[in-house]
Amino acid sequence: MSSPTISVVIPAYKSRQFIADVIAAIGQEVESIVVVDDACPDQTGRYVMDHCKDDRITVLFHEKNLGVGGAVITGYRHALSLEADIIVKIDSDGQMDPGDLPDIVAPIANGYADYSKGNRFYDIEDVKGMPTARLIGNAGLSFLSKLSSGYWSIFDPTNGYTAIHRKALNALPLDKLAKRFFFESDMLFRLNIIRAVVVDVPIKARYGQEKSNLSISREIGKFFVYHLKNFFKRIFYTYYLRDFTVASIQLLIGAFLSLFGVIFGGNAWIKSIQSGQPATAGTVMLAALTVFIGIEFILAFFVYDYQFVPKNPLQHKQGRKKQKN
Repeated sequence: MSSPTISVVIPAYKSRQFIADVIAAIGQEVESIVVVDDACPDQTGRYVMDHCKDDRITVLFHEKNLGVGGAVITGYRHALSLEADIIVKIDSDGQMDPGDLPDIVAPIANGYADYSKGNRFYDIEDVKGMPTARLIGNAGLSFLSKLSSGYWSIFDPTNGYTAIHRKALNALPLDKLAKRFFFESDMLFRLNIIRAVVVDVPIKARYGQEKSNLSISREIGKFFVYHLKNFFKRIFYTYYLRDFTVASIQLLIGAFLSLFGVIFGGNAWIKSIQSGQPATAGTVMLAALTVFIGIEFILAFFVYDYQFVPKNPLQHKQGRKKQKN
C-alpha cells in the first residue's frame, strides 16, 4: 500500500521572523505546504514568497483578518483540493517542532485515528518549566473541553499541532467551525459529533522569543460560554436526537431529582428563615435524598459517556457524508 500524501497548513500572522525556519525544518515526507497570510500587517506571506524557495509552498492571502481558525480552514480547503490524505497544521511562530510531524501523523497513517493532536503535558520536566498560571489555565480549559467534546482522555485542548485525515475533514461543517482562538476546541466537539477517533501525541513544549496571541486569562470567560453551549448541543445530538439509551434516561432522572431537591430544599430553607421555625427532619431528608440520588444518576451517565468515545476510525468507513450541525 502506498504511503499517504501529507500536506502542511501554516496560518501566518505576525511571524515574519520565525516562519522561514519553520518551513526549512519541514521534512521531505511532506508533499505540499500551504501558508495562509491572515491579513498580516508584517506581510509574512509576501516574505515567504520572496525568501523561501521551496517548490512545495503555496501562499494564500486573506484580505481581512479571520483569526487562526479562519486561516486554517482556508488552508484545509486548499489542501483538500490538492487531494492530500493527511493535513497537518503547524503554527508559524516556531513553538511547534516540525521534527515531531512523523509522530503526529503516525496514528492516522497507521489507521488508528482520524485526528491527532499534540500534548505538551506528558513530560514532567516540561510541565515543571511552565508558568503556574499557564498550568492552571490549561487544566481548566482541558476539563471544559472534556465536557463539551466527550473526548475524556484528551488533554491540552488549545494545542494547535494537529493532523487530520481527509475523510474526517470532508465530514466536518467547515463553515460552522469557530474562526478564532476557540477553533481547536470547537474542532474536538465537531469531531465527536461525526464520531471521529481522536488521539493525543506527546510532544515537547517549545518556547523562545515568540509571543502567543492567546491570552488564557482574557479568553477563559468566552471559552466557558462556548464550551457550555457545545456541551448541551453534544448531549442533545448524541443522546436524544440520534439515539435514546439508558444513559439518556439516567441523565433525565438525575437532572429532575437534583433540580427538585435543590428547589424543594431551598424553598423550605427560606420559609424556615421567614418563620423562625426549623424545617422538619422529613423535609430535610427528602431534599437531601433527592439531590443525592439525582447526583448518583448523573454520575452514572458520565461513566457511560466516558466509555462512549468513538473507537472505529472514519477513514475505514465508506460513503461518509458531510454533517450539517
